[in-house]
Amino acid sequence: MSTGSGGGFDDPPAEVLAEAAAAFGLLASPARLHIVWALSQGESDVTGLAERVGGTLPSVSQHLTKLKLAGLVRSRREGRRQVYLVDDPGVVSVVLLMVGQLAEKAGHPAARPVRLRELGA
Repeated sequence: MSTGSGGGFDDPPAEVLAEAAAAFGLLASPARLHIVWALSQGESDVTGLAERVGGTLPSVSQHLTKLKLAGLVRSRREGRRQVYLVDDPGVVSVVLLMVGQLAEKAGHPAARPVRLRELGA
């Protein structure tokens, strides 16, 4: 591994960069990003998510399937319904940080920005 010139960190392996790019690619969809944002606030079923993000049930279900396959969210059965939750707390941290910072920059106080120190970094 080579050492970068910026601070002495080793470059990550190519497979790690590819996995990160795939995760960022999934989150590049505003609908999926909104779903992860909503799930970072608490678990929900597909009906609740569809109402919150303004999508149709089939569309939100398809987004959830992609997020599940990528390991970003998971589901559990609660009676007859599937309840979804974020499966990777690191992804929640990235989403909260990015969306919060952009909301603050745009003057939207509703999405409180998250500071790195609040995330334990």
